[in-house]
Amino acid sequence: MNRRDFLIAGAGAFVMTRSGAAAGAKKSLAGIFPIAQTPFTSSNKLDLESLAEQVRFIARGKVHGFVWPQNASEWDTLSESERLEGAEAIASTGAKLSPAIVLGVQGPDLQAAIRYAKHAQKVGADAIISLPPPNQPDATALFEYYRQIGAATDLPLFVQAVGNVTVDSLIAMYKGIPTLRYVKDEAGEPLNRMAEIRSKSGNQLKIFTGAHGRNLIDEMIRGSSGCMPAASFADMYAWAWDLWHEGKKREALEKFGSAAVLVNEIATYPEGMKYILYLRGVFKTYQLRTPQTQAAAATVDPKLLATGQALTKARLDQTGQQVLRELLDLMKPNLRA
Repeated sequence: MNRRDFLIAGAGAFVMTRSGAAAGAKKSLAGIFPIAQTPFTSSNKLDLESLAEQVRFIARGKVHGFVWPQNASEWDTLSESERLEGAEAIASTGAKLSPAIVLGVQGPDLQAAIRYAKHAQKVGADAIISLPPPNQPDATALFEYYRQIGAATDLPLFVQAVGNVTVDSLIAMYKGIPTLRYVKDEAGEPLNRMAEIRSKSGNQLKIFTGAHGRNLIDEMIRGSSGCMPAASFADMYAWAWDLWHEGKKREALEKFGSAAVLVNEIATYPEGMKYILYLRGVFKTYQLRTPQTQAAAATVDPKLLATGQALTKARLDQTGQQVLRELLDLMKPNLRA
């Protein structure tokens, strides 16, 4: 399916949010917002159809949001045309569904990021997110980078704080950039920074976390607004989140336990996140496009190099596949999708 087909399919759709609001109402920016994986065809092309199916999969699992493309999405391997087509496919599919759509806008330079931000608003995203520019500039340059991205659109802006982004720098950006009201904090020690960010912003700079949601329960106790874990089993996280906020904390802990087991497994197998999506019928292949993976597979038969089978021989062996299959089968009672 090409870009035009996706846009036509999404045109004129009647949108209903989780609260039942009619078209045009803003979707909530809180809860589980997984970083989506990027699917590739057997010939290493962006698979728009599977990308759109991932949005539907997230919606079936009653997950609260969808974020693409960030680090786990292999964003830096995508061409600009792939980024634009992927954003259009996601936004047009998501317009008919309840999860909020957050599009990543970082690029090789500020002008590229501004183009992506304007495009995100054009296609109907609910918010945008950006990593800092390369080489971690000083606080003044960082502020200017996000100021210009924020000025390019009136969409809510997430800053993805990594490296040496300080709390004081985040607070300065929050105070000086009207649309910057969210942070995915992965800099320093996020758990230790959460109280400081909330205090210095009057709890107005909303904090999302990452790290595959390993500390989700701890973070919810501390007052996080959301988490951006893996997409492959985001329905487990979302179920735990919903139960927790319904006051059913023991049940939430039980649901989270299954996700925590899978976190260890995907940390062992780099292509594990995609393999789980493959097992769940969302992706047709589970290959990665990262240079590291390509190098690891370089000794594989060239005929298999562009397929999931090639990467199986290089990284995820048959026993590893069996482990993921069996674990996923055991966890079926904790899956929503």
